[in-house]
Amino acid sequence: MTSSDSKTPGRSGGGMSRNTYVVFISSAAALGGFLFGFDTAVINGTVTALRNHFETGSFGIGLAVSLALIGSAVGAFFAGQLADRIGRVKVMMLASLAFSLSAIGSGLPVTIYDFIWWRFLGGMAVGAASIIAPAYIAEVSPAHKRGRLGSLQQLAIVIGIFVALLFDYVIAEGAGGSADNTFWLDQEAWRWMFWSELPVALLYGIIALKIPESPRYLVARAQEEAAAHVLDRVGASETVEEIRATVLHERKPKLSDLRAAKRWLLPIVWVGLGLAVLQQFVGINVIFYYSSVLWRAVGFSEGDALWITVLTGATNVITTLVAIAYVDKFGRRPLLIIGSIGMLLMLALMAGIFGTAPLGPDGNPVLGGSIGVLACVAANVYVFCFGFSWGPVMWVLLGEIFNNRIRGAALSVAGAAQWLANFLVTVTFPWMLESIGLGASYGLYAFWALVSLFFVLRYVRETKGKALEQME
Repeated sequence: MTSSDSKTPGRSGGGMSRNTYVVFISSAAALGGFLFGFDTAVINGTVTALRNHFETGSFGIGLAVSLALIGSAVGAFFAGQLADRIGRVKVMMLASLAFSLSAIGSGLPVTIYDFIWWRFLGGMAVGAASIIAPAYIAEVSPAHKRGRLGSLQQLAIVIGIFVALLFDYVIAEGAGGSADNTFWLDQEAWRWMFWSELPVALLYGIIALKIPESPRYLVARAQEEAAAHVLDRVGASETVEEIRATVLHERKPKLSDLRAAKRWLLPIVWVGLGLAVLQQFVGINVIFYYSSVLWRAVGFSEGDALWITVLTGATNVITTLVAIAYVDKFGRRPLLIIGSIGMLLMLALMAGIFGTAPLGPDGNPVLGGSIGVLACVAANVYVFCFGFSWGPVMWVLLGEIFNNRIRGAALSVAGAAQWLANFLVTVTFPWMLESIGLGASYGLYAFWALVSLFFVLRYVRETKGKALEQME
């Protein structure tokens, strides 16, 4: 292939500049992150309606919400291996199909078991998207832009969360202020909350058809001319020869590649697992899955609780933009350290507020006047601290800390661990709310924020500006 050939824009690139093109294909992959955020957060506005519809208690509704996360763990575990076998783009298309079927089926359950099945299927799509997007973006991004482009995954996630929460609010208000009420076509509002995901799920599959395969996958399949074309289109400094040195001459990745001689797992895999688990143990998804229940528990109306949740989602979007602006300037470690400190302080403050507030007749803390405002502010500052640090930076690091030989397998294991941790936090929160109260619950999350700080200081190394081929 001549140099002039390599510089001719391909059909997938059109007449776009290199910068525009890499942003386009990274954004297309990150659309899976939007669905990831939307699918996991849309449940927020439906919790009470589902409890009433299925006539189940806190344990049952906790399972209905959280078993989707087991599906996410399954999807994440197999996505990396499947992507190494059939390609990143085809996995995106399969995820689009699963998202679409789940969106339809979740609004048409006959029993709670039907609902759990459709949510499990959607969870598998979420898990696959959570692995494929950061891997694909890392593999098509020039090293000096990889942090910002990798953060598009988290930006898409938080926008998806925000849009889901906004749709929940708008649909509930359109139905008279409650997800139990009928909305369009004589169907309850909570059903439409799930169905609202379908258009974007279909769009994800369509856009996936328009983007090229990862150059590292193409080299592994001996399609070097196509790989060189993609590298040229995105302006990458890596060459086909450099990628071939780490990819083509290696055998197919296996989970056994992650094992160390005397440590069970390679040290870098433990770092990835720690990042994945701690991102969830600080309790962030309690805010996004149960925040409407939480704010109602402390005295806000359903409409006000949903509106506060929308504001929290907006805060998350804004702070992710901060991360995108600074992750390649300041580096990964400083953002994680500052974020851990901020989360620790805000979680401790919320633990103190909820733990010392007087209890109402239902056993829940009652926040009045300035204390209620302070709790709301603390919750949003906590989201701010997470949003510019652990939210996006964890995904950036998982996409880049593993070398080419183990990336697919290591991402699968770390992604599965992240979703299992998400499941554990989510399924235990309703029980913790009833048994130990909000104060102790937030105290536990504050403890894990403290652990996250020491973990970064001790084990996480800076990766800013390094090519993927330089990872050990």
